[in-house]
Amino acid sequence: MDTSRFHFGAVLTPDGWREDVTISVASDGCIRQLQNGYCGNARRIRGIAIPAMPNVHSHAHQRLMLGLAERAGPGADSFWTWREAMYGFSLRLQPDDLEAVAAQLYLEMLKSGFSAVGEFQYLHHQPDGSAYANPAEMSLRCLAAADAVGLGITMIPTLYAYSGFGGQAPLASQRRFITDADGFLGLFERLSIQVKANSLQRLGIAPHSLRAVTPALLREVLAGIPPAAPVHIHVAEQVKEVNDSIAFSGLRPVETLLREFPLSGRWTAIHATHMTPAETVALAASGAIAGLCPTTEANLGDGIFPAVAYRAAGGALAIGSDSQITVSPAEDLRMLEYSQRLQEHTRNALAGGPNRSTGRTLYEAALAGGAQSICQPMGAIAPGYRCDIAVLDDAHPLLAGRTRDAALDTWIFSGGNTLVKDMVVAGRHLVDDRHHAQEHEIERKFRSALEKFAT
Repeated sequence: MDTSRFHFGAVLTPDGWREDVTISVASDGCIRQLQNGYCGNARRIRGIAIPAMPNVHSHAHQRLMLGLAERAGPGADSFWTWREAMYGFSLRLQPDDLEAVAAQLYLEMLKSGFSAVGEFQYLHHQPDGSAYANPAEMSLRCLAAADAVGLGITMIPTLYAYSGFGGQAPLASQRRFITDADGFLGLFERLSIQVKANSLQRLGIAPHSLRAVTPALLREVLAGIPPAAPVHIHVAEQVKEVNDSIAFSGLRPVETLLREFPLSGRWTAIHATHMTPAETVALAASGAIAGLCPTTEANLGDGIFPAVAYRAAGGALAIGSDSQITVSPAEDLRMLEYSQRLQEHTRNALAGGPNRSTGRTLYEAALAGGAQSICQPMGAIAPGYRCDIAVLDDAHPLLAGRTRDAALDTWIFSGGNTLVKDMVVAGRHLVDDRHHAQEHEIERKFRSALEKFAT
């Protein structure tokens, strides 16, 4: 079996930190072995090697809005007023625009330390709501963008049929999203054929929310897809959503989800912000992943996820960049921990025990939960895992005198994206000293697309 090799001065493995390590990578992009010392013709990459992070929740088209929703409106602002602004951008986006925006976003993800993304994609139709000649057109554009960058991707097309609980008729502004079971399953089948041809690509489904699907519709779709395919769903993100759910059925959204479906490790509950203590314990016990997007949740005023109680109950978690207000695993993990400190009036709230690194505890939890959530063979620097590695710049002043867990903590709680210098995905050295071979062309196309939305 053909192999390539990389040598690092420090590597975070499932067994802890190791120094002076050569990593051999098989031709399929997976790690073959780790050896002490420099071996053969290994490529030397200076810095601290850590497993690259999965990003489990992304809406690529929302990258267009970055910084443009921070001006107060004429009345009280909320998630719901922000949503109307987002719909306005969504109704103008053409396929070429989406591909250009997604490629820029995915490049930014790669440079920040993410090596794979779960793309929760719901722009299925043309701006007037009519079908494209290929119903998978917009999802295919995201796949093409990820391929151009070299980022792993789990395409998670969105099932969206209604505007509110109980099957309320969709809004005119939602016309690009709307599909029925047959249309959605046809879309899924087209994407299944596409992802089989690319080892970095996977496929799941995203019932948007219990507002946008009924349990009956979701059961019909689940019966038509492979039983192991990941299922992602927004749930209990907003107080209004919880109140609307109670008004409709007498049940809260997470309560409904737990009652109607046999949740398991294939499910990811996106946000799950507003849960009772009983729901928190039950979701943790189900094996489902909590897909948290802390910087987006803060930006939208969603609320604070009960992470301390959830982790104490054994709950698994992952992180995502969602609306792209921030694209940084370090910043989302920092926001997650800080929100718990503010809520619990403590420090190192999610360290998991005495004398443990908070950054490492959070990072390893998000690695494991994220890899499971998007069904990608990543999350550890160990034989059998895909060789997805982020390299921190140990020559940066912020890391002066810091090694091992202290370096990881410094990156997460102080350094952020500026400390990520190299990225390896499936054994390919895609970002070399902060440079990607295609970055100038990707940025040129992005700027061209952006000009259309300047007014």
